[in-house]
Amino acid sequence: MARKSGSHSEITGPRIRTEARRLFARHGFAAVSMRQIAAAVGLQAGALYLYTPDKETLLFDLLKGHMDELLAAWSEVPTAPSPPEQLEAFVRFHIRFNLERAEAVFLSYMELRNLGPGNFAAIEALRRAYENELESILRTGQAEGCFALPDTKLATLAIIAMLTGVNTWFREGGRFSRARVEQIYWDMVRKAVAA
Repeated sequence: MARKSGSHSEITGPRIRTEARRLFARHGFAAVSMRQIAAAVGLQAGALYLYTPDKETLLFDLLKGHMDELLAAWSEVPTAPSPPEQLEAFVRFHIRFNLERAEAVFLSYMELRNLGPGNFAAIEALRRAYENELESILRTGQAEGCFALPDTKLATLAIIAMLTGVNTWFREGGRFSRARVEQIYWDMVRKAVAA
């Protein structure tokens, strides 16, 4: 993307993404203008277009960045020796990763509908790649007799929805610590898939 000579894209670009994520999460994608994003960063509205061609591209970049980061972080989790241990690692990873990124998770679920067909398909492909990681664990566990599931795809979607739901209610300093939430959710998932 072209920039003005002497601009600080390594500073301004991330600030634009941070403010856009915050504003989109707080007010909704449709309610936020490019002018508001520029003002939050301290730019003239026209200068914003040096960093992104339009608002949808900015949203797409935020959603893609979140999914890329999620997949990269999961790929770094050591593979546990058994499907139950792999499933526990997935549950704990998903909760831990997403609690640190509440705004990004909110956008990923609530604002996906604002993408055009091509951008939507790209994000859906990344989401499927992540879902496939969990489904692979469930299929292996089912084949080895560790898990009893009527449908691994449905179980995958249900587990991810349940784990992601933590972001809607968890508050730091509330009734449960993060570690306790991870343990409770792991217990629920373990019981749900038990053979």
